[in-house]
Amino acid sequence: MGQEVSVSYQAVKSRVYRLIDSLVEGDKTEQDIQASMQRWWRLVHPADRPMARKYLLAVLQKSNATLGAINDGMCDFKEFSVISDLDDRPAKMRAAAQSQASAM
Repeated sequence: MGQEVSVSYQAVKSRVYRLIDSLVEGDKTEQDIQASMQRWWRLVHPADRPMARKYLLAVLQKSNATLGAINDGMCDFKEFSVISDLDDRPAKMRAAAQSQASAM
């Protein structure tokens, strides 16, 4: 089997968060993330897989709950809604604003 990986809760959480960060930063695509998790799973010893699965599902559930709370909280936040209404500007104006922001 070769190299095996740790399946502690902290190790699984760290792995998931690093992959989320790499997707947010644009370093990896969704397909890259899937392939990475599949490679990781193959490195988990078969006897450790039930615990790894338990930890992975717990981390994913908590991550999804966190993202949902952020989304719901921001969508209900009046000051955020006012800013998002500005995004209804024509695409041309948005592109100009984005290019100015990236120049800073």
